[in-house]
Amino acid sequence: MKSITSSRMRAIDANCEYLGLKGLQLMENAGAAIAREVKERIGTGKAVFIAGRGNNGGDAFVAARHLSSDPDIKVYIAIVGQASRIRTDDAKHNFNLLGHCTIEGLIEVTDASHLKDTGWIDDSDVIIDALLGTGISGKIREPESTIIDMINGSGKPVIAVDVPSGFDPDGGDVDKAVKADITLTFHAMKNGLTTPLASKYTSEVKVVNIGVCSDAEKYVGSGDLKVLQRRRADSHKGQSGRILIIGGGPYSGAPALAAMAALRTGADIVTVAAPASVAGTIAAYSPDIIVRPLSSDVLCEEDIETITKLIGSHDVVVIGMGLGRDGRTKKAVSEIIPLCKKVVVDADGLYGIELPIPEGTEMIITPHSGEFRALGGESADDVKAFASSNHLIILLKGKEDTISNGERVAINVTGNPGMTVGGTGDVLAGVTGALFAIASPVEAACCAAFINGAAGDLAFEERGYGLLATDVIDRITDVMK
Repeated sequence: MKSITSSRMRAIDANCEYLGLKGLQLMENAGAAIAREVKERIGTGKAVFIAGRGNNGGDAFVAARHLSSDPDIKVYIAIVGQASRIRTDDAKHNFNLLGHCTIEGLIEVTDASHLKDTGWIDDSDVIIDALLGTGISGKIREPESTIIDMINGSGKPVIAVDVPSGFDPDGGDVDKAVKADITLTFHAMKNGLTTPLASKYTSEVKVVNIGVCSDAEKYVGSGDLKVLQRRRADSHKGQSGRILIIGGGPYSGAPALAAMAALRTGADIVTVAAPASVAGTIAAYSPDIIVRPLSSDVLCEEDIETITKLIGSHDVVVIGMGLGRDGRTKKAVSEIIPLCKKVVVDADGLYGIELPIPEGTEMIITPHSGEFRALGGESADDVKAFASSNHLIILLKGKEDTISNGERVAINVTGNPGMTVGGTGDVLAGVTGALFAIASPVEAACCAAFINGAAGDLAFEERGYGLLATDVIDRITDVMK
């Protein structure tokens, strides 16, 4: 069965919002499904909801509202923490609606003894675990830790909402977690639920359709940007990415555009390694770019020793922009790529790669249709198979960009005809490199395509068909805010 990460699920949720499907609607569908499961399980009796203050708790509030009108079900709700500190607007909205429903009991639990003293758990017919959800990380704190022990020690049937509280949806270590009799997970199976450890906590897992738009999963949207790593307040220089751009020779503007785009995307340090003939010109573009002159008028094998040292001090290599197709350059590219742990290959660099890629190298390639055919591909329909067989991520540029890691296929529709101007592909390569330093390769490629196209759309609104690649760079930060 197909499974996804918790961060991918958050992106899909946010993409639904971007398309117009509100989170309240998804929460309503999730809560209704929980209510149906409770009714099927007990028919009549006492349902005790243990709810956190996030959207997991919001799902429980919806379910409690649905069940409150059933004369055969008595609903009790324990909110862990203060209701005034419910974290999301959607959960708060659904909590407030409970004030208009017939609820047998509702308490705020700031200490586990508050819940123990009610006797609700011992007297329940079913417990609905909506305590922690998919956002858990690290050691479980109090009062949640003791409450999990109380649920597990009760001997009562337990329905877990999305994942059992305390269980890592991405398959990481488990400090402690609720042991459920059934787990209702929403939209798609989560990666962690497929691991051998999972059955100890989940028992039966039921994937519940909550009405997610298919386009929210297929098309790249603003929700994809939400999974990008955010800069910490205590971060220091270099932690947000050191990018090495290898380009230039016949052309000087291309690597400079890629470098400026990487900086605007958030990279801390960007170095351009360029042939000596154009190094000075590139340095003149901006004092923010570090430029390392190479030995000749084109990239060649004599430069590999210098480049090897630079690769060691950078997180991601972006290679190809403005290199030209001299035989010496192609040879150098083929020898440089196996030295890289993370590499983005664009433009002329694509003519020097040897497929499949070497073990130990993660590669994103960014060809247009002609370059893709030169590599042995055929069309957008071939992208998934090509990525799979060559163990790389491909971002095929076009009217609609097609991105795949060999498993997932995503489509990006941002961008406009004004972006046929020279240099926008170099901007895309720089954005991709910067994101690759902080995200998985497929997330980096998807988000880069969206950001580059959306920045181009903003530039087009202002400049029309007179837009320049530098105008796109200037709007990157507007998209990423």
